[in-house]
Amino acid sequence: MIYFMFATGIENSYPTIQGGRVRMDEMEKCRHYEFWKKDFDLVRELGIEYLRYGPPLHRTWLGPDRYDWSFADETYAELRRRDIVPITDLCHFGVPDWIGNFQNPDFPGQFARYARAFALRYPWVQLYTPVNEMYICALFSAKYGWWNEQMTTDTAFVTALKHIVRANVLAMQAILEVRADAIFIQSESTEYFHAENPSAIRPAEIMNEVRFLSLDLNYGHRVGSEMYEYLMDHGMTRGEYHFFLNETRKHHCIMGNDYYVTNEHLVHPDGRTEWAGEVYGYSVITNQYYARYGLPVMHTETNLGQGPNGDEAVKWLRKEWANVLRVRNDGLPIVGFTWYSLTDQVDWDTALRENNGRVNPLGLYDLDRNIRPVGQAYRDLIAQWRDVLPTQSVVLALPIFPPSQQQEPVLRRVESGARERERRSRAASAKLIDPNLEGDGT
Repeated sequence: MIYFMFATGIENSYPTIQGGRVRMDEMEKCRHYEFWKKDFDLVRELGIEYLRYGPPLHRTWLGPDRYDWSFADETYAELRRRDIVPITDLCHFGVPDWIGNFQNPDFPGQFARYARAFALRYPWVQLYTPVNEMYICALFSAKYGWWNEQMTTDTAFVTALKHIVRANVLAMQAILEVRADAIFIQSESTEYFHAENPSAIRPAEIMNEVRFLSLDLNYGHRVGSEMYEYLMDHGMTRGEYHFFLNETRKHHCIMGNDYYVTNEHLVHPDGRTEWAGEVYGYSVITNQYYARYGLPVMHTETNLGQGPNGDEAVKWLRKEWANVLRVRNDGLPIVGFTWYSLTDQVDWDTALRENNGRVNPLGLYDLDRNIRPVGQAYRDLIAQWRDVLPTQSVVLALPIFPPSQQQEPVLRRVESGARERERRSRAASAKLIDPNLEGDGT
């Protein structure tokens, strides 16, 4: 039996801005490099066993097959000693300077080599988010012009998206070669676009299809004819599209849904958007995503500022938890919840577009590592609900083991069985797939 995964995360975004001259390293801004041992103490103080965490890619990945594992060696050894289960986040909104940006076609293959090297060095790690929020990363970098390549065209967006998702797929394959029972939790922003009036219905409908593209490609879900034409018109080839259809590792995945008060948008007739606030909420939108992909679900990110009265974040936590219970009562296999992040963040009030050094009170703790009211509320919630929400093993084909059990004989048998199932699955797929298959996405 697997118990519900209550989690938090260490904010480790590191996109570049100002034409690549400034890197917005949240681990540095939030002083995690200085206080990482204290941060792990805080995780345990809250009663949390799962941590979204990953080494800073730009400091670790120095070049092709060149790595500096010094910080990762220290932190991962400590996570293992404390029996904290890392959900390892390998790429979070940025790449090293030598890669350049997400327009680089060499990124996916090189990143897969990095993922394999990580898995070989830390074979006890089982849970991964290879690339965080693939849709948001491509959107902010190549359509909105905020980060990294800072481009603003559909062709740049499709190019970034296909490279990012291909990197995620190849990384999953590389990790599975090392760890056959690995599980991938795709932390992805769940969005919805509301039409302001009848004239805005058409642009809203298009945006509501684009929001699915990253997961459609990642899970090998055939896109509709309009999205197929969109992809083909803006730089994706038929061969690239069929790569995504044929190389899915969906059966190793949990669909991670991120939801904030900014995830729903009001669409104007000219295509402009603005935040709509919480209209549908997490449970309604998660049901839409589950209906499309049919995968186990985890609420992988949410937060809200503490507010002038000091209780806004606590109220939001209670609302999101009520939505999680609503999803579960609807019969969806939801396996976890995450308040993101452990500490306050810096400069997310401008979506990391400006290097102001402004602290955003979004964490369970402030940057002096003092607990916030939402931290106390989350600690109480975990204590009250931890043993009430077991997740039956039928939800996940592969059980999750804490670091302290990673060398147990039963785990080796599970991994051996997973490797054999993967071999049979790939053999069956090879028989079904015509390598010369052509056609549209319908």
